[in-house]
Formats: sequence, structure tokens, C-alpha cells
Amino acid sequence: MRVLAAGLHPRVRSGASGSHYTSTGALPLIPGIDGVGETSDGERVYFLLIDTTRGSMAERVAVDRRRSVVLPSVADVERVAAAMNPGMSSWVALRRRIDFQPGQSVLVLGATGGAGQMAIQVAKHLGASRVVAAGRDAAALATLPELGADATVSLVGDPDAVDRALGQAACAVDVVIDYTWGAPTQRALPAVLTHREDRSRALTWLQIGAIAGPSVELHSAWLRAARVEILGSGQGSVPTRAFVEELPALAADISAGTFAINAVPTPLSQIEAAWNAPAARGERVVFTP
Repeated sequence: MRVLAAGLHPRVRSGASGSHYTSTGALPLIPGIDGVGETSDGERVYFLLIDTTRGSMAERVAVDRRRSVVLPSVADVERVAAAMNPGMSSWVALRRRIDFQPGQSVLVLGATGGAGQMAIQVAKHLGASRVVAAGRDAAALATLPELGADATVSLVGDPDAVDRALGQAACAVDVVIDYTWGAPTQRALPAVLTHREDRSRALTWLQIGAIAGPSVELHSAWLRAARVEILGSGQGSVPTRAFVEELPALAADISAGTFAINAVPTPLSQIEAAWNAPAARGERVVFTP
């Protein structure tokens, strides 16, 4: 099919560099893991290309129709291409990795990034009673209440003061959506656990991203002193079939304008300049014909 829009997601960059955990090093590689295309009969389709080296940043792609969903004719293809990938990370984690229930509360760690901002909106849309958003970008943090955050916590400043603020704000959450890992998680995990009034209350820590580092030092006492479960969510821990089954509902909500996303259409011919340019806050580059 003819490609109409393909998002430049962090996952696309890591796949192209070979640093993503699913990378095999196989070459040649066409970047791009998803997009919106148009079939020969004019049907518009969102598609996934997560296990092939023939990606979406091309004029035409071969798509397995079992890994696609037909879009409404009125769908904004650029918004869909920009939002599906960052939205899918939290959407699939909450719907497929855990039994998330309306009324539960959520902490988004790394909330100022694109996926984190979508996670706030997704959690609220799925019924979260309260969302705490924590991140480093002060300007972005100030905008998060507009997306549904009930409380915000800056991860910048005196470490002990940050730990207290985060622990107090998130002491009663049921789920943590973690895009940071590394040093922020190293401090956030004990901060949240030690501030819980009832440490026997279940806490699920969903590890989705690792923008701050690939590892943490996990103290055994943390697992004994509180009822916490740490789960990963991504390719491998969630079958491709499960991702595909979630596409229609998420695509419908994005098409309906449920989530805020700032797509920046960019001609595919300008891919080199766009790829190497610093990512602008709150924007998602989408390559178009």
C-alpha cells in the first residue's frame, strides 16, 4: 500500500541504531515500525511492522492485513501515525499486562516525554481516579494538568526533597507506569514504598521504558517490606496478537480526538534533516509523501 504517514518515534531511532532490545543487527534495514497507508481501492489503514526489516519510511510497503486496522474515512492520518505508538505503550500495559480497574490510581514516571504525556491521558480515559505525573522538564510538567494530571512532581532538585515529594504524592497509587528506569527509579521505588500507610496494599510497577538507564540495583528488602510486583511491558512480554487486538479501540479513540497529540508533518524527502534535528518538546515528527 501507499504510505501516507509514518511516525519518527524513539522506538524507530533505537531500532535503526541497533540499540533496541529486539534488534538483531540484520541489514539492510528500512526504518519505521508503523504508519498509515492507503490501499489500491482507497481504503485507509493503520498498520504495524514491528518484526520486519522492511519498515514504513518508504513510499510503499507490504503489509500483513492481520496486523492492521481500517480507519474511518474522516481520520486524521497524521495524528493517528503520531499517536498510536506512544499511546500503545501505556494502553497495552494497562489492558494486557495487568487487570487495571476503573477507580485505581496511577503514577507516571517520566511523564514529560511524549509517551508519558499519552500515558496520563490513557490512564484517565481507562478510568483512573487519580494520576500523579513526575518528570524533569519543568515547562512540560506545568502543562500536564491540562492533560489530566491531578498532581505533578519535579524530579529535579535536592534528591531527598524529591523523594519526599514523590513519596507523599504517590503513596497511595495502585500502578506505576515507568518510562525512566535507571537512577530515577532507583530512588522512586523506595520513596513510594516507604511512604505507603498500608504496605500490604498491592502496588504494580510497570516497566516500559529506560530513558534514564538500563538497570537499577534492586534491594531485596524492598520486595519483602511491601506488596510490590514489578512487570515489564513490550515486545515479547506482550504477544504481537495482543497488540493487534488492541489496535481498533485505540485507533478509534485517537481518530475521535480523545487524546492531545502534536503531529509535525514532514516530507519524507527531508528525513535526513528531521532525523538529526533535536526533538522539539511535545512534538512528534510524522513523515509524509
